[in-house]
Amino acid sequence: MPKVKVGDKITELSLPMLDGKRFEINQLAGKRYLLSFHRFASCPFCNLRIHQLTQQADTWPQQFTVVAIFDSTLADLQASSEKHQAPFYILADQTNQYYRQFAVERSWLKTLKGGLIRLPQLCYAMFVKGYFPWKISGKLHTMPLDILVDEAGVVVEVHYGQDEGDHIEITRINQFAIGVGSGATQSV
Repeated sequence: MPKVKVGDKITELSLPMLDGKRFEINQLAGKRYLLSFHRFASCPFCNLRIHQLTQQADTWPQQFTVVAIFDSTLADLQASSEKHQAPFYILADQTNQYYRQFAVERSWLKTLKGGLIRLPQLCYAMFVKGYFPWKISGKLHTMPLDILVDEAGVVVEVHYGQDEGDHIEITRINQFAIGVGSGATQSV
């Protein structure tokens, strides 16, 4: 599948949420959102990112939300995510349907790179925050993908991570949430 690009429209996405109910992307019609693909449910980098996003959620207007997708079974995702009590959508894509559709990258080299250059962040996530990967269900070498989508469902920014901890900056997400700097950008 081709990579997601600025100007694409997100029209179809249907996955189970933490509560077992089905999420449909059309629920977000008229809202801005961050669509974020992560690795397996107990990934330390991913859980640290969910924690960071959860801390920011109170600053976002009601017309903005996050949709975080994990390469995981629903049961494993529930076990790893309940501690966050995130006020946004966390979904399980056990079959990798949307990972393929959105051309989420996989790379052992980038995984190794991230483990080395982000070692302090990894240690913080595991040993300070307690996000230790006790069980790995999903692909270990999945790279993050962050997509900012406007109220019309149009992609305005795409960021294909260059290692397992590489995401769009939180400050950029906060700006987008309130409508500042909505210009289209792409990083691959």
